Amino acid sequence: MGYKHCLEQYIEATNTHIFEDVKSLLHPNAVYWFSDKSCTTINEIQNYFENAWEVIKEEVYSASNVHWLAADEKTATCIYTYHYEGYYDGKFVSGSGRATNVFIKENEHEWKLIHEHLSSIS
Repeated sequence: MGYKHCLEQYIEATNTHIFEDVKSLLHPNAVYWFSDKSCTTINEIQNYFENAWEVIKEEVYSASNVHWLAADEKTATCIYTYHYEGYYDGKFVSGSGRATNVFIKENEHEWKLIHEHLSSIS
């Protein structure tokens, strides 16, 4: 499967709200940079995701304006605008920001996310 499918798979996994689905697409050395925290272990990443899913109920995550900056046989980097919507304290909320994702090819058929950087748009 080509590198462009890895982002789609990642977004689908995120929207299951089951961290094991997300984890299956992560490189063991994945590093996340969020606006408010950096996560450098799978456990930290899991805690961040699960907390976000608890705070924003029924969250739906999506991407637009995806631009692949560089890609070859083993790595692929994209930038995009992320969007989220869901319910915070029973009220509908939504927002967006900027994202950078770096994927590496683990074997002949598997792309893994090794880095994600999310930031809000000021």
